[in-house]
Amino acid sequence: MQRLRSVLSKVLRISPKGITDETSPKTVETWDSFQAITLVSELEMTFNVHFSMDDVLSVQNVGDIRACLKKHGVILEE
Repeated sequence: MQRLRSVLSKVLRISPKGITDETSPKTVETWDSFQAITLVSELEMTFNVHFSMDDVLSVQNVGDIRACLKKHGVILEE
C-alpha cells in the first residue's frame, strides 16, 4: 500500500498519511479529470500493468484502485 500511497500523493499533491480506501475525487480537491489520466499512467508504469477502459471507468475511490490492481495480479501490502 505504501507504493500506491506514494503514487497518489505525488500525482494528487496530497499527504500520503490521509489516504484511505475511501479517498476519492469527491474528497480530494486536486483529483480532477486531468489528474485522473495522469494517475492511470503513473499507476500503469509503477505497477507494470495495463488498465482497460472498463477498469478506468469503474474506479470511484482508492479501494477500487486497490481492487483493480489486485485483479491485474498486484498484491499490495498494508
